[in-house]
Amino acid sequence: MRTRLVLSSARLLDPGTGAFLPETALAVSESGRITALGNDREIRALAGAGTEVVDLKGAVVTAGLVDGHLHPVTGAELTHGLDLSTCTDLADVREALADAVRELGRGDWLFGWGLDPNVFADEPVGVAPFDTVLDGIPAFLLLFDAHSALASRRALELAGIDGPRTFDQASAEIVCDERGRPTGLLQEDAACELVERVAPRPTRAEKRERLATALRSMAAAGLTGGHVMDANGDSLDLLAELDAAGELPLRLRVAPWCQPGIDADGIRALIEQQGRGGALWRVDGVKLFMDGTIDNGTAWLERPDCHGESTHAFWPDPEAYTRVIGELHRAGVPTATHAIGDAAVRHALDAVEKATGSAGHRARHRIEHIETVPDDTLHRFAELGVLASMQPTHCCDFTRADHTDNWSRRLGEDRASRAWRCRDLWDSGATVVLGSDWPIAPFPPLGVMAGARHRRPTRDLTQPPHGPDQALTALEALRGMTVNAAFAAGEEHEEGRVAVGYRADLTVLAADPLRTAATELPGVPVVLTTVDGRVTHRSETV
Repeated sequence: MRTRLVLSSARLLDPGTGAFLPETALAVSESGRITALGNDREIRALAGAGTEVVDLKGAVVTAGLVDGHLHPVTGAELTHGLDLSTCTDLADVREALADAVRELGRGDWLFGWGLDPNVFADEPVGVAPFDTVLDGIPAFLLLFDAHSALASRRALELAGIDGPRTFDQASAEIVCDERGRPTGLLQEDAACELVERVAPRPTRAEKRERLATALRSMAAAGLTGGHVMDANGDSLDLLAELDAAGELPLRLRVAPWCQPGIDADGIRALIEQQGRGGALWRVDGVKLFMDGTIDNGTAWLERPDCHGESTHAFWPDPEAYTRVIGELHRAGVPTATHAIGDAAVRHALDAVEKATGSAGHRARHRIEHIETVPDDTLHRFAELGVLASMQPTHCCDFTRADHTDNWSRRLGEDRASRAWRCRDLWDSGATVVLGSDWPIAPFPPLGVMAGARHRRPTRDLTQPPHGPDQALTALEALRGMTVNAAFAAGEEHEEGRVAVGYRADLTVLAADPLRTAATELPGVPVVLTTVDGRVTHRSETV
């Protein structure tokens, strides 16, 4: 069997055991599988004329890091514009907008992203604080959660929005003041799309290049794969195009959306779509929403937040969601449900319990985000075999240990103290998968693993952690992006380990991720990244 790649002078770390292997080299076949482990002399002897041999000079090879929840196509588009994520107050936002406006041409739109609702402090979230800066400018500013946006007065006018409307999505809303005038705040996709459809869109070539650039950056950060939580528009065609051209540097598992109001034909189409794909991507699963977000008052909570909001499910009829889960389960289709609030998580678990209680294929279902849950919910994940997909950097960067942030104030002390219960879920026996939810939070996986361990604001690591008792260990964090991610994809016998027969999806680091301090982990250089034994990133050191 022809050898494609040899990695030598390496320290081989297997996340499955959490130990370094006695061997110092590995060989990869042309089919992209690890075919041999041994010492440098033994493995180098397997190299042929066309074999790529890389001396790693003692670097650490581990199973490829996989982001358990990201939106590469959407993210590549949404993050093209003004980055507002570093703004900490309204003055910062106004200054950033003013600078951007000065660069605009006549009639140009201004796009921004990453706006943190905490900048509004005690003021209502709306476009009014920016009216002077955006006078006559069509602007669309996406809030950090990507579930809501601010539209300028001119953008609202161009979209024909002059008052409230009714949507199929129960939590979608054009937020209006007491006189029925739009405040500029648009909740959820259905409302945001009213403005987006009249705004200029990137060309197909621009979308392709932005996506390719984002994916290359992910590979350079050490990612070998990702669980993609959308398949909107032409995203599948873009992935297929990059894959066919040999420009897809990550292995992607894609879950198309299933929205409220779907009919039998729509469900049948989702089922028939399963398995579509290419060499490095495939459709495998369906993404559903049970609620919105706590920060914008569209989560589904068992008790309202401090503003009397977050009282409704995303599906106007939650039982319709339950029926859809049952149909997908019987068809053997795994599901991933966005459920942030405690009521949303409980209902999603109830739906899986009802589906799995009947005869049928045992698909692996998962719940995404799980930002606050009560004690009596924890054990059900393991009992039902539901995977817990968590994004710990959300807790790090969008909440504060003293609970003075918007998320915590809305929930109150009791529920805010149950934030992102990674430790409790892990200890209860749940399979915890880690991810970034990019573009909501940065995608570098070392930062995600670090956040799961330190739970501190990444911009100021001297700040106290939010819920330090919920931190994971270094090995658990690594497993959350390797072994557990592979299990979530139903590929635990092919991915997530450094072992003969497994795919050569590998991440090579300059230091041991298990011994590196959590606060220093994001700075560890990524030496090499391989997918199927093909190098997708190489540093100058090798």
